[in-house]
Amino acid sequence: MSLNLCVLTPNRIVWDSEVQEIILSTNSGQIGVLPNHAPIATAVDIGILRIRLNEEWLTMALLGGFARIGNNEIIILVNDAEKGSDIDPQEAQETLELAEANLRKAEGKRQTIEGTLAVRRARTRVEAINAGLQPVSVYK
Repeated sequence: MSLNLCVLTPNRIVWDSEVQEIILSTNSGQIGVLPNHAPIATAVDIGILRIRLNEEWLTMALLGGFARIGNNEIIILVNDAEKGSDIDPQEAQETLELAEANLRKAEGKRQTIEGTLAVRRARTRVEAINAGLQPVSVYK
Protein backbone atom coordinates (compact mmCIF):
# COMPACT_ATOMS: atom_id res chain seq x y z
CA MET A 1 0.00 0.00 0.00
CA SER A 2 1.20 3.53 -0.72
CA LEU A 3 0.35 7.18 -0.20
CA ASN A 4 -0.46 9.73 -2.87
CA LEU A 5 1.62 12.86 -2.16
CA CYS A 6 0.89 16.19 -3.81
CA VAL A 7 3.04 19.25 -3.00
CA LEU A 8 1.71 22.50 -4.44
CA THR A 9 2.93 26.11 -4.45
CA PRO A 10 0.91 29.07 -5.77
CA ASN A 11 2.76 28.74 -9.10
CA ARG A 12 3.32 25.04 -9.71
CA ILE A 13 2.97 21.41 -8.80
CA VAL A 14 6.27 20.36 -7.21
CA TRP A 15 5.39 16.70 -6.56
CA ASP A 16 2.43 14.53 -7.51
CA SER A 17 3.01 10.79 -7.23
CA GLU A 18 2.81 7.81 -4.92
CA VAL A 19 5.29 7.42 -2.05
CA GLN A 20 5.84 4.88 0.72
CA GLU A 21 6.24 7.27 3.65
CA ILE A 22 6.98 10.90 4.52
CA ILE A 23 8.40 12.83 7.46
CA LEU A 24 6.92 16.33 7.58
CA SER A 25 8.04 19.39 9.56
CA THR A 26 5.01 20.94 11.25
CA ASN A 27 4.68 23.87 13.62
CA SER A 28 4.42 21.37 16.50
CA GLY A 29 7.33 19.13 15.45
CA GLN A 30 8.00 16.42 12.89
CA ILE A 31 5.40 13.80 12.04
CA GLY A 32 5.85 10.57 10.16
CA VAL A 33 3.09 9.46 7.83
CA LEU A 34 2.57 5.87 6.69
CA PRO A 35 -0.41 4.36 4.82
CA ASN A 36 -3.69 4.45 6.77
CA HIS A 37 -2.57 7.42 8.90
CA ALA A 38 -5.34 9.07 10.91
CA PRO A 39 -6.82 12.11 9.15
CA ILE A 40 -5.33 15.44 10.22
CA ALA A 41 -4.84 18.99 9.02
CA THR A 42 -1.73 20.82 10.20
CA ALA A 43 0.37 23.91 9.63
CA VAL A 44 3.65 23.20 7.83
CA ASP A 45 6.75 24.89 9.20
CA ILE A 46 9.79 26.11 7.32
CA GLY A 47 11.70 22.83 7.20
CA ILE A 48 12.55 19.60 5.45
CA LEU A 49 10.10 17.14 3.92
CA ARG A 50 11.59 13.66 3.73
CA ILE A 51 10.05 11.32 1.17
CA ARG A 52 10.61 7.56 1.04
CA LEU A 53 10.21 6.29 -2.50
CA ASN A 54 11.42 2.88 -3.68
CA GLU A 55 13.36 2.37 -0.42
CA GLU A 56 15.30 5.62 -1.04
CA TRP A 57 14.90 8.88 0.90
CA LEU A 58 14.52 12.16 -1.01
CA THR A 59 14.35 15.64 0.51
CA MET A 60 12.48 18.83 -0.20
CA ALA A 61 12.77 22.27 1.40
CA LEU A 62 9.31 23.58 2.36
CA LEU A 63 8.78 27.23 3.20
CA GLY A 64 5.63 27.17 5.30
CA GLY A 65 2.02 26.37 4.55
CA PHE A 66 -0.60 23.73 5.36
CA ALA A 67 -1.06 19.98 4.94
CA ARG A 68 -4.09 17.72 4.88
CA ILE A 69 -3.70 14.00 5.43
CA GLY A 70 -6.50 11.47 4.99
CA ASN A 71 -7.55 8.39 3.00
CA ASN A 72 -3.91 7.70 2.05
CA GLU A 73 -3.68 11.10 0.38
CA ILE A 74 -1.38 13.92 1.49
CA ILE A 75 -1.90 17.39 0.08
CA ILE A 76 0.72 19.97 1.07
CA LEU A 77 0.11 23.61 0.12
CA VAL A 78 3.20 25.75 0.71
CA ASN A 79 4.50 29.21 -0.08
CA ASP A 80 7.48 27.66 -1.87
CA ALA A 81 9.19 24.29 -2.18
CA GLU A 82 12.41 23.02 -3.73
CA LYS A 83 13.63 19.48 -4.20
CA GLY A 84 16.96 18.96 -2.44
CA SER A 85 18.44 17.57 -5.65
CA ASP A 86 17.55 20.79 -7.52
CA ILE A 87 19.32 23.14 -5.09
CA ASP A 88 22.76 24.43 -6.05
CA PRO A 89 24.93 23.80 -2.94
CA GLN A 90 27.27 26.76 -3.54
CA GLU A 91 24.42 29.21 -4.17
CA ALA A 92 22.52 27.94 -1.11
CA GLN A 93 25.57 28.35 1.14
CA GLU A 94 26.24 31.86 -0.19
CA THR A 95 22.59 32.81 0.38
CA LEU A 96 22.79 31.52 3.96
CA GLU A 97 25.98 33.50 4.66
CA LEU A 98 24.43 36.67 3.21
CA ALA A 99 21.24 36.19 5.26
CA GLU A 100 23.28 35.68 8.46
CA ALA A 101 25.31 38.83 7.72
CA ASN A 102 22.13 40.83 7.11
CA LEU A 103 20.64 39.56 10.37
CA ARG A 104 23.73 40.70 12.29
CA LYS A 105 23.27 44.20 10.80
CA ALA A 106 19.51 44.31 11.47
CA GLU A 107 18.21 47.36 13.29
CA GLY A 108 14.82 47.34 14.90
CA LYS A 109 12.20 44.71 15.43
CA ARG A 110 10.97 44.50 11.82
CA GLN A 111 14.44 44.01 10.29
CA THR A 112 15.27 41.42 12.96
CA ILE A 113 12.11 39.41 12.23
CA GLU A 114 12.65 39.59 8.47
CA GLY A 115 16.31 38.68 8.88
CA THR A 116 15.49 35.72 11.12
CA LEU A 117 13.00 34.37 8.56
CA ALA A 118 15.54 34.81 5.75
CA VAL A 119 18.11 32.83 7.76
CA ARG A 120 15.59 30.05 8.48
CA ARG A 121 14.66 29.79 4.78
CA ALA A 122 18.31 29.76 3.69
CA ARG A 123 19.31 27.24 6.37
CA THR A 124 16.44 24.94 5.33
CA ARG A 125 17.69 24.93 1.72
CA VAL A 126 21.22 23.98 2.90
CA GLU A 127 19.79 21.29 5.19
CA ALA A 128 17.72 19.85 2.31
CA ILE A 129 20.94 19.26 0.38
CA ASN A 130 22.77 17.76 3.35
CA ALA A 131 19.79 15.66 4.53
CA GLY A 132 19.61 14.07 1.11
CA LEU A 133 23.17 12.80 1.54
CA GLN A 134 22.53 11.11 4.90
CA PRO A 135 20.45 8.00 5.58
CA VAL A 136 17.35 8.44 7.71
CA SER A 137 17.08 6.21 10.75
CA VAL A 138 13.46 5.22 11.26
CA TYR A 139 12.25 2.55 13.64
CA LYS A 140 10.17 -0.12 11.94
